[in-house]
Amino acid sequence: MSQTRSLLQHFLAAIAYRTQKALCDAPPHFADFRAGANTRTPHELVWHMTRVVGYARTMLRGGEFKPPAMPTFAGEVERFHATLAALHQDLGNASLEAQITDEQFLQGPLADVMTHAGQLAMLRRLAGAPVPSENFIYARIQTDNVSARQPPPAAPDADWAPDQPPLPVRPAGT
Repeated sequence: MSQTRSLLQHFLAAIAYRTQKALCDAPPHFADFRAGANTRTPHELVWHMTRVVGYARTMLRGGEFKPPAMPTFAGEVERFHATLAALHQDLGNASLEAQITDEQFLQGPLADVMTHAGQLAMLRRLAGAPVPSENFIYARIQTDNVSARQPPPAAPDADWAPDQPPLPVRPAGT
């Protein structure tokens, strides 16, 4: 496998980690929280993320990927991680020739999905349940783990408080 494909697989694992960071311990009402009239709910956002990852798979396998929304948020999150796992596997399959470059995978669908993981975290704060901060440089991202089961933060911000605005990022241990 090429070095860029390996890096793309690691980026998929980072997407899984960041998505679960935004979803872990979310209150029950979070799935249907709507920040404004023309914004997606977290449930709709994860459905969209699944569609984007599935679209990336079509760049390796052809066809279309337009799944209907899952009836439950838990089901949507499960399908998202399954779709991530399928793309992870596809990127490791040397026999699949992509219609786009590895750089285009990164700048297009994968960057889009990571952006949406950040939107989930922002929606958590707007919904009144902010995500605890951490230094992601030290996150225990495991390239082969794109599941919903992610390790706890390796470098949580000791000064974080849910009722305070985010503090500037500092190196771990300072």
